Amino acid sequence: RVRIPLPVSNILWEHCIRLANRTLVEGYANVKKCSNEGRALMQLDFQQFLMKLEKLTDIRPIPDKEFVETYIKAYYLTENDMEQWMKEHREYSTKQLTNLVNVCLGSYINKKARQKLLAAIDDIDRPKR
Repeated sequence: RVRIPLPVSNILWEHCIRLANRTLVEGYANVKKCSNEGRALMQLDFQQFLMKLEKLTDIRPIPDKEFVETYIKAYYLTENDMEQWMKEHREYSTKQLTNLVNVCLGSYINKKARQKLLAAIDDIDRPKR
């Protein structure tokens, strides 16, 4: 047995938690359909995950907690709010933003509005290239 010093342990926990949270968002971005109940379950699952983490580690605040919460809350945005939200949250990938448009708003907006939002994602992504 090798004892890991607390500062090293905390760094390892931080990286693991950050990776888990990023993986959750990536998983949510792979969703093909999502009902209101599904969105609520995403929030409940994440809250359960946080509760278990808080028992396992003393790291506070939880790394990238807001990254996941903000993405889940974006599923509730309206068409009018989505474009502004996307401009303010450049931390999400093009794939993650595209999924929000297609899954959350896909059945509620017409094709022209969807194309407008997808074009906005392209405009946001262009400076990154």
